[in-house]
Amino acid sequence: MRDPAAASRRFLYLLCTLLFITACNSKPDQQPTAAPPKAPEPAVYTVEIKDMKFVPDSLVVKKGDEVIFVNRDMVAHCVTEVGKTWTSSAIPGGEDWMLVATRSATYYCAIHMVMKGKIIVQDSTGK
Repeated sequence: MRDPAAASRRFLYLLCTLLFITACNSKPDQQPTAAPPKAPEPAVYTVEIKDMKFVPDSLVVKKGDEVIFVNRDMVAHCVTEVGKTWTSSAIPGGEDWMLVATRSATYYCAIHMVMKGKIIVQDSTGK
């Protein structure tokens, strides 16, 4: 008759041997790698158009941040870059328009030329 304790010891010995061989054969490059850090989400800024002004009239942002222009006046306004590289077209009262900031710009309302503003885009070092 077989000894059940001896059979259990043999089984454990075989199991440990297999685990040891498997561990020795694993390659370091198969280790899980950490995911690259995610880029920060863009910040969202609001510029109100009210009382025939851009409020605030100067804004400091980082590249890729979003600037939402909200028209709180009763009349239509627009947001036009001085060099006319971008424009919102007319924004009716109660509506908004969004810009993704890629570079610093001075802007104005082409409908009401006295309205002016500035977006200053800083790089990731704050310059």
